[in-house]
Amino acid sequence: MARILIMLVSLLSSSLPCSAEPSSYSDTSVVFRMTKPAVLVLNQKTAHVIQTAFQHADYPDIKGEKSVRFLGKIAYGLKNIHIGELMTENTTVDLKEDDAIDIGIQNVSASFRGTLSYGYVGGWLVKLIHSIDFEIESSIDLQINVKLLSDDGRVIVDTSDCYLTFHKLTLHLQGDKDPGWLKQLFTNFISFTLKLVLKNQVCKEINYISQLLADYVHETSANFLKDGDIGVDISVTASPAIKANYIESHHKGLVVYQNHSGIFHDSAFTPSLLTDSKMVYFWFSDQVLNSVALATFLDKRLELTLTGEKLKEMFEIEELKTQQEIVQKIFRGASYNDSLAKVWSLDPPQIILQPEGTIVKSSVAVELSVPLQGEGPPSVALYFEKEVTVTVQASYMQKNLYLHHSEAMIEIKKLKRAADIAVNDETLKHILEKIVSVAGIPEVVSRFERDISSLLSSKGLNHFDIIDPEIVTKKGHLILQMDFGFPHHLLVEFLKTTL
Repeated sequence: MARILIMLVSLLSSSLPCSAEPSSYSDTSVVFRMTKPAVLVLNQKTAHVIQTAFQHADYPDIKGEKSVRFLGKIAYGLKNIHIGELMTENTTVDLKEDDAIDIGIQNVSASFRGTLSYGYVGGWLVKLIHSIDFEIESSIDLQINVKLLSDDGRVIVDTSDCYLTFHKLTLHLQGDKDPGWLKQLFTNFISFTLKLVLKNQVCKEINYISQLLADYVHETSANFLKDGDIGVDISVTASPAIKANYIESHHKGLVVYQNHSGIFHDSAFTPSLLTDSKMVYFWFSDQVLNSVALATFLDKRLELTLTGEKLKEMFEIEELKTQQEIVQKIFRGASYNDSLAKVWSLDPPQIILQPEGTIVKSSVAVELSVPLQGEGPPSVALYFEKEVTVTVQASYMQKNLYLHHSEAMIEIKKLKRAADIAVNDETLKHILEKIVSVAGIPEVVSRFERDISSLLSSKGLNHFDIIDPEIVTKKGHLILQMDFGFPHHLLVEFLKTTL
């Protein structure tokens, strides 16, 4: 149950050691902050987890004996104890600074059913000669003080500080609601033992479900941040910080490619970079984005092939309307369908985060192959290398990522053309720069939009109700901030399929 309240805290957890306290942020490249309004939203789901804890708890048989005046010793046993009905009325949560998450569950109404056996003890022989069904009505308050720790790079939830307070514990025998000597007798000396058993088993089950959910979130998070051979080692670097208005966890943020991870310089993070006006915050160092760019480059993902209509769209833009005769010389009279353009990065892109947006600097090569004199197999007609600098601003709306780019700076660094293309270099450079700025960059940006949106949806992000998300770039870091609505069906599905 407590894990529901810190579900997103461990969204970024992996497998490196962590220190006991977040005294230094030098190893931090990713930070997650969940503010109190988000904790309150997640707390609304607490009742469902409490109900599951009661229902899945393993209640052992209770045996004992009691000396009763005039009757001698009586032995008893309660067997097959199980939950009949259960209802939770109210839950509360509070953040105790530098201490714990205090969760209170009031007026849990639960009925326990089973079989009561009893009889008299004679000498060394115990003989239980009576067996009746029973039902116990109870009203319980729970108080759980949740500690957030770290172990081997993971966020660990400690719910051992767990208390049950009984306001009512009423024993009914064989459905008889009227008090009788038998009911009074067993209620008096069974109630204490039963309270102890219920407390131990319910608190044990809460701790079990919390850790089970922690493992589930850990595996889901690792999968969310992994695609092919590229992943992110987001081990926590310290135990999460609990403040009066938020919970915050700090993570390595090392990008892993084919089981190799990089090394980061000192982090620029300080808690003052984030506020508590939104429910959820993610802070990323620009080193994370540059490492992702490097891994993407090494994995040969920064490659693009264009042919047919896409080539036509690029070479027949309005800006080149008066130069179509030169364009035809480049294509040697061949059709766009028979031609092929390959685009790839020569070096890993460099990413610089600034208030005006994300600045991407990249060295790119383009190779255009067309059939010689419009016939035969395609051969290289044109090759050029360019330096491109473009500023991008990102937004997320209606479960899709949108990238808005400003005017780019383009510089042709190297140009080669086939001998039969009778176009001077300056004219070629002018045409190519137009194509790159007007059609090429928008096409690349559009592909990134579609691919990243599709990837995020495949990881399940579209299941969450994300409200007013903002992507804010500052010097050296990026902040994702948003409100959210927790999808109830995901919790229900987890409880049904995992327990």
